[in-house]
Amino acid sequence: MLKILICVKQVPDVDLVKMDPETGNLVRDGVPTMLNPLDSFALSAALSVKEKYGAEITAITMGPPMAESVLRECLSFGADRAVLITGRAFGGADTLSTSYPIAMAARSLDKFDLIFAGTESLDGATGQMGAQLAERFDASQITGCLEIMDVDEKDRCVTAKRELEHGVMTVRATLPCLITPEKSGYPTRLPSLKGKLAARKAPITVLTENDIPNLDMELIGVPGSGTVVPKIYPPVLPEPGQMLDMGSDDANVTGLIEILAGKGLV
Repeated sequence: MLKILICVKQVPDVDLVKMDPETGNLVRDGVPTMLNPLDSFALSAALSVKEKYGAEITAITMGPPMAESVLRECLSFGADRAVLITGRAFGGADTLSTSYPIAMAARSLDKFDLIFAGTESLDGATGQMGAQLAERFDASQITGCLEIMDVDEKDRCVTAKRELEHGVMTVRATLPCLITPEKSGYPTRLPSLKGKLAARKAPITVLTENDIPNLDMELIGVPGSGTVVPKIYPPVLPEPGQMLDMGSDDANVTGLIEILAGKGLV
């Protein structure tokens, strides 16, 4: 049976996130969180493979204890088990020091044939996680996946269509393979009531830094981060424009000239 890993992230609703003008930090308190929308496409693709070929799907995420909610959402859709990596030691991680413990934890759990991930997260939007995970799993990678055409477990390969800027390419990659699907090929699904009820009671494996074998503490959290963000600040917006609708083109032109003259531009 195929073994599938789906990597997901809990993200805040970015439309509701505000910024502290004094510290430059994002204020996440009280902001609703959700499963990263692009990860839901990856989950849909993983479920499609499971339905066609048979597979066991493990959902994994790294985050605070509250990130358990997105794992239960994955279980409600049809994932078979869920793993939460959590602990203060992982705090402040960038993509580099996030991909490392995820890969180390996954290796301690099983040997996976397919790894699915969203193309990027809604909050960070770096698009780095897929490539980093592929490297850490020593896996091939198919980006922009529109359709998984065939998974041959015997010959250890997967055939898929991937989106290019000006067309579609059919590729064949060896297993293990990391796939980042596109929404057009694998839109978000809706969970069943039975799935929701089962997910509420399903066990979730919780791993701290002490539970992952051979984890290098210098490669997680802030010490393992290759990037540092000293400050976040909103962009300086230009002065808003002014719409002119004075009844006719002549009146609009006259009004525009008056505005420009008032600013000393004509």
